[in-house]
Amino acid sequence: MKTQNTDLHWIAVDWGTTNLRVWMMDGENAVIAEESSSKGMGGLESHEFEPALLELIEPYLSEAQVTPVICAGMVGAREAWQEAPYVATPCTPPKGAQAIAVPSNDTRISVSILPGVKQLSPPDVMRGEETQIAGVLLEYPNFDGIICLPGTHTKWVHISAGEIVSFQTFMTGEMFALLSGQSVLRHSVSSDEWDQASFLTAVSDSMSRPQSVAAHLFGLRAGGLVGDQSAHVARSKLSGMLIGMELAAARPYWLGQNVAILGAGPVAELYRSGLVEQGVPAVVQDVAGLTLAGLTAAFIAQKEG
Repeated sequence: MKTQNTDLHWIAVDWGTTNLRVWMMDGENAVIAEESSSKGMGGLESHEFEPALLELIEPYLSEAQVTPVICAGMVGAREAWQEAPYVATPCTPPKGAQAIAVPSNDTRISVSILPGVKQLSPPDVMRGEETQIAGVLLEYPNFDGIICLPGTHTKWVHISAGEIVSFQTFMTGEMFALLSGQSVLRHSVSSDEWDQASFLTAVSDSMSRPQSVAAHLFGLRAGGLVGDQSAHVARSKLSGMLIGMELAAARPYWLGQNVAILGAGPVAELYRSGLVEQGVPAVVQDVAGLTLAGLTAAFIAQKEG
């Protein structure tokens, strides 16, 4: 059984739509312990956030002190614990002084939530990614270029002089999930295997003729019915078509720029390989530790402010 730790100085929280992660931090901003749960923002009502947090952190709390808790991510959405208003671009990643205080019933904690970032024209928003970007800038303060954050809603972010200048969100990951899981294509792409050559060909074709993607998508179904196209080739092509269409639209962001892809695993590698085919030497940086680094930077700034 966990016991109270007298070295606990503050708690960092990354609260996404589907998962909750917390880090217990000491006075030197080193991790004492880490906990997680599947109680993400998407499954909670506003009054359920504090109990969900306490389930993870209560064993570490002390009656003798009030422990600061600083949160980032979807916990600050309008439908979540309490809305943390957006900061407008161009801006630095939100700092601790911009966090909003959240009333809590437990007197052992003092909770604050970092705001997200908004763009007014064209309209766009982010919550959570800005904290990862803060982690990157903490490690590479002179970075100037583009940060790509692949995921369900992939973001392309222009960074210059330590600021988020502009960004654009693409629903590519969600489109892939819908088409492969709920459309007629689900019968044609049910495979865990992969064909990289088919993926890259589809990326190039889609970038050259993005207006034809809707027709080519149905061709994936027809190719399995009247031809000998396998499910793993069709799945690879589907991914390539959608990522290629995104790369075509995001060209103003990556063309002639330094590109860093924040991610790990197959999806980040797909974006990297797609960009390399276009002559862009993108590099992949694992996101592990970046959110915590961003939260730590925000906490330090909050304490100093």
